[in-house]
Amino acid sequence: MMRERHSIPYKHVNPGVMMTIFTTQALSAIAVIVAASALSACQKPAGPAERAGQAIDKSTAKVGQEIERAGERIQDAAKGK
Repeated sequence: MMRERHSIPYKHVNPGVMMTIFTTQALSAIAVIVAASALSACQKPAGPAERAGQAIDKSTAKVGQEIERAGERIQDAAKGK
């Protein structure tokens, strides 16, 4: 014999208790979101290795741009421009 399925889960639980459970879960979710956003906003200042890595990244990007420009100049010269 199959049980009848109810559209309302936990029908036997007092609605006030369900509201308390929902409120607690909602506040917990909000607390987690606030904590995660607060922690992501707190970054330590870049140390010497981090700054060196950033300088290498910038210089590598500049070299790449110069190589592209040189390639374009070579193509223009080959076309006779």
